[in-house]
Amino acid sequence: MKKVAFICTHNSCRSQIAEAFGKHLASDTFESYSAGTAIKDHINPDAVRLMKQVYNIDMEAEGQHTKTLSALPPADIVITMGCGVQCPYLPSERREDWGLEDPTGKEDAVFLRTMAEIREKVLKLKKEIEEEK
Repeated sequence: MKKVAFICTHNSCRSQIAEAFGKHLASDTFESYSAGTAIKDHINPDAVRLMKQVYNIDMEAEGQHTKTLSALPPADIVITMGCGVQCPYLPSERREDWGLEDPTGKEDAVFLRTMAEIREKVLKLKKEIEEEK
């Protein structure tokens, strides 16, 4: 099974959301991980609240927490969230940048748009991986 690493600077919002959607929507196709280059000490509370409220996914109760790049297993696919992160070289078969807006500090509508975009991208990635088999 492919391993997908979602990377952003703080590993507190977009990459955590992507990891959660990956686990919930694509765990039959790939394993999801997330990490950051300069992590915060907790997941963004608005992301936690809205994922629970809208998608019934409780990231904290499911054990998600911020992680550094060194905590990642070797990844087949590396996806950056669009924060201009200059990651140290992470060997992978595939690398892409999703170019997502950081909703941190913004109103719920911005979070919801970003979450919906991440969800769509995770489902698209799942389909692409399934078609490669």
